[in-house]
Amino acid sequence: MIDNHILAPIFIQLFVAIIQLIFWRKTITQRYLSIGGSIIGLLVAIRLFSRVYEGGILTMNAANWDAPFGIVFVADTLSVTLVLLTSIAALSVSLFSSVGLSRQRMLYGYFPIFHFLIMGLNGAFLTGDIFNLYVFFEVIIISSFVLMTLGGRKAQVEGAVKYMAMNILASTFFLTGIGILYGLTGSLNMADLSLKIQEVQNKSLIGITSCFFIVGFGIKSAVFPLYYWLPSSYHTPPSAVAATFGGLLTKVGIYAMLRVFSLIFIPDDFTRNLLLTIAVFTIITGAMGALIKTNIRRLFSYLIVCHIGFMIGGIGMFTKVALMGTIFYLIHDIIVKTNLFLIAGLIRQLRGSMDMKKLGGLYRDYPKITLLIAIVLFSLVGIPPLSGFWPKIYLFQEAFTQEQYFYVFGLIVGSFVTLYVIAKMWSEVFWKQPDNEQDIDDRFEPMPLYRKILMVLPIGILALTTLYIGLNAETIVHVADRISTQLIDTSAYVQAVLGTK
Repeated sequence: MIDNHILAPIFIQLFVAIIQLIFWRKTITQRYLSIGGSIIGLLVAIRLFSRVYEGGILTMNAANWDAPFGIVFVADTLSVTLVLLTSIAALSVSLFSSVGLSRQRMLYGYFPIFHFLIMGLNGAFLTGDIFNLYVFFEVIIISSFVLMTLGGRKAQVEGAVKYMAMNILASTFFLTGIGILYGLTGSLNMADLSLKIQEVQNKSLIGITSCFFIVGFGIKSAVFPLYYWLPSSYHTPPSAVAATFGGLLTKVGIYAMLRVFSLIFIPDDFTRNLLLTIAVFTIITGAMGALIKTNIRRLFSYLIVCHIGFMIGGIGMFTKVALMGTIFYLIHDIIVKTNLFLIAGLIRQLRGSMDMKKLGGLYRDYPKITLLIAIVLFSLVGIPPLSGFWPKIYLFQEAFTQEQYFYVFGLIVGSFVTLYVIAKMWSEVFWKQPDNEQDIDDRFEPMPLYRKILMVLPIGILALTTLYIGLNAETIVHVADRISTQLIDTSAYVQAVLGTK
C-alpha cells in the first residue's frame, strides 16, 4: 500500500531542526520547540505504527519513480516499531536536556543537531534503499560527532576522535560492500536485491561481500573485537547526549544486520557460526569490562557492549524463536539503556559525581526517586516479570534447541555479571552511607524543584514504558512474532515494494 505519510517522522524532525536554527541564540524558545516537536513526532510515530500493524506494510516511492529505479521508503512492523521507540526516547531526552544541559552548550547548537540526529535515525529505519541507508548513517555520524564534542573539553575531543575514526572505518566497509553488491546485481533497492542476489553464480564473492557488512555493522554495534571505541567515548559527553547514544546508536547497527541478513544475505552455516562466536566474545568482554569499573557511565557503557552480544547471538541462530528473542531484547534495551544514562546524569546533578566510591546515601535522601530507579535496574538485570526477563527465555530456549552451548555459556556469564555489577552499584550508590557527607554537600548546589521534576519526569516516562513492556509481555511477544515472521519470510516485504514482481 502506497502512503506518503511514511516520511512524516523524518520531515517533522527536519523542520524542528531548521526552525531552531532561526532561534539560535534563544535557548528558551529552542527548549519549547524541541519538546513540542518531540511530542508531535511521538504522536505521528504512534499513528504510523497503528496503520502498519493493522493494515500491513506501507511504501512510498520518491518522486513517483517506481521501484527498483527510484528511492523507496518502506514502513513494515520492524521499522515502525523502532521509529516509535526512537520517538519515546527522543521525547524523554528532550525533556531532560531542557534542564540538564548548560545554556552554553545549548548555544553551540545542541537542540538543532539533536533533531538532525533523530531525523537520521528515523530515515535509516524507514528507507528501503541500501545506499540511502548509508546516507542516513552518515547523517547520524556527523550529528553525533558534533554532539559529542559540544563544550570542547579535552576528554570529549579524545572520545570523539576515537568514535569518528571507527565510524569512518565502518562506513568504508559498508560503502565497499554496497559497491560490490551494485556491481553484482545492478540494483540498490533492498527488495530487488533479495531477488537478484539469488541469480548470482559466484557464491564465494557473495560470502566475502557479506563479511564487509558484518564488519561495517559490527563496528557500529560495538561488537568484539571492535568495541573499544564505545567505552572510551560514551562517558565523555553530557548525560543527555550519552543517553541518546547508549539507547539508539548501537541499535541502528543491529537493525541494519536484521534487515540486510534477512533480505539479502541469508545466513549460511559459516555466517551463523561467525556471528555466534562474535556474540559470545562480545558478551564476555563487555561483562569483564563492567566488573572493574567504578564510574557509573563507564560501567553502563560496558553493559551496552555485553548486551549487544545477546542480540548478535539471536541473529546468528536466525530462527523464528531466536529472532523473537532478539527483537524483544532490542525493544527492551533501547528504553532501558536510554534511561540508564539519564539516571547517571540525575545522580551527578544530585551528588556532583558519578564515581561510586564517592557516592552513597541516595536511598536515605531520595527514597521515591530511588524506587523509580530500582524499576529500571531490576529490568536491566532481568528480574521476572520485568522486561529484561522475557527475551532471555526465547534466547535460552533456542540456544538449547540448536545445541549452541557456547552461546548458552555467554548468556549465563552476561546475565550473572549484570546482576553482580548492578547489585554492587545499588549497594555503593543507594544503600551505603557516604564516607564524608561534607564532601558531598560541597560538590553540588540543591536543585530548584521545577528542575528536579523535569529531570525525574523523563526517567519516569521511560520507567513506565519499561514496566509496560514487562507486564504486558504478551503484547510485545505478538509484535516480535510478527516481525520475526516477516524477517524469515520476506515475500510480503518484496511484494509491497515491487508489486507483482
